[in-house]
Amino acid sequence: MTRRGAPSSAPRAARRGARNVLWLALLAVVCGAARGVEARFPPRLPSGRAVATAQSPEVLRGPPIMTLLAGVRVAKATPTLDFLYYPCQTYRGNPWSCWGGGLAANGQYYSSIGDHNGAGGACFLYAYDPASKQLRELADVRKALGLPKGSYSPGMIAAPLARGSDGWLYAATCRVAAGSGRQPFDGDWVFRCDPQSGKAEAVGQPVAKHSLPCTVLDPKRLILYGGAVPADGRGDAAKFFAYGLKAKRLLFSCDGGPTGALIFTPSTGRVYFVPGAQGPLSCYDPDTGKVTKLGVEIGLRAATRELPDGCVYTVAPEGDAVLWRVNPKANLVEGIGSAVIGSQNYVAALDADPAGRYLYYVPGANGGAERDGAPIVQFDVQKKSHKVIAFLYPFLKEKCGYIPVGTFSLAVDPRGDKVYVTWNGSFGAMKGRELVWDACALSVIHIPESERQP
Repeated sequence: MTRRGAPSSAPRAARRGARNVLWLALLAVVCGAARGVEARFPPRLPSGRAVATAQSPEVLRGPPIMTLLAGVRVAKATPTLDFLYYPCQTYRGNPWSCWGGGLAANGQYYSSIGDHNGAGGACFLYAYDPASKQLRELADVRKALGLPKGSYSPGMIAAPLARGSDGWLYAATCRVAAGSGRQPFDGDWVFRCDPQSGKAEAVGQPVAKHSLPCTVLDPKRLILYGGAVPADGRGDAAKFFAYGLKAKRLLFSCDGGPTGALIFTPSTGRVYFVPGAQGPLSCYDPDTGKVTKLGVEIGLRAATRELPDGCVYTVAPEGDAVLWRVNPKANLVEGIGSAVIGSQNYVAALDADPAGRYLYYVPGANGGAERDGAPIVQFDVQKKSHKVIAFLYPFLKEKCGYIPVGTFSLAVDPRGDKVYVTWNGSFGAMKGRELVWDACALSVIHIPESERQP
């Protein structure tokens, strides 16, 4: 497979460092006596309503101390924003957080959150209906797996949710390495949920004593591909695996597995992965049961689905966060630009509009998104240009008392008119120099039609 070089960029470290110092000073002013901020559970909107809806030109303005890179534009038309909290957050979590990619399908947005390091673990699957603007709990993972009291219970889904041709949602749980000594660990689970009835059940533990940080589904054959990491969390020991969901058995595994994301192309039935989240690209063909190394190296922290032109887009982990276009049919991999628009360079969720013209993402996945204004970024793959559709910070802080600090879950509606983002966020308290993660919230950004035109 041929690789075209990633675009070069000027060093940004010094500029980012200076901006971050200024940002910390600003944050202290904005949050006031933030260390004394009390988070209340369940979190509530100031209006007392379940959902807040706004259309304000303020979402087109980021924080006072923020510098966008040259060439980054800001949308002219004001989007409508819906904002609400996940209802399962009835107590302080440790922390409440979202680590897995959401899915927009069947007229719904599916997502997961969990008390990921809490005693016993707690994790929930939700469906959001954009028509009624309501979140509906689909599954309590602990109950769905039928786990006995005192046993290991996962508090995290780190892999993207997927929908099979049978209509069921499939998900994989993920163990937190920091909690590895609390209960015996036999391995994480794959489970499925019927989005209509809410029925949920275990499908199996693909790799014994391993966690499942990333997966991708072949919806037709119902084969789940993924990366499996040992209990100590060592990514360099990850395995690649293929698991048959119908037969509930492991079909294939090998060393050098992924920890970030995988690519599945329905047009070929093949799956692509790298060791960890950046490295030599490999292809697994289920028809031959063999892995082939393709002779190119890319970043693969997050990936889109296969788009109408046969291409898939991926993003590299941090650094210059290079965006890659992978075209298996043309045997071509090329860097098309950087995902960086300001000070943040970690993107862990990437999706595209139905036509494949625009990519959407939020820099600052693991905290720090607010330093760039918690931006919803639109990247034009033809013009290779960036545009911010909305800044959710400081708008949400001023209107709802919530600071969106990052996301691992972003999905574009199949009609291309909405972007769903599940946020990890804070009410303003700080621990050292970092904002405390308090609660997960959902925002729905309705993109004006004028901002979706070439």
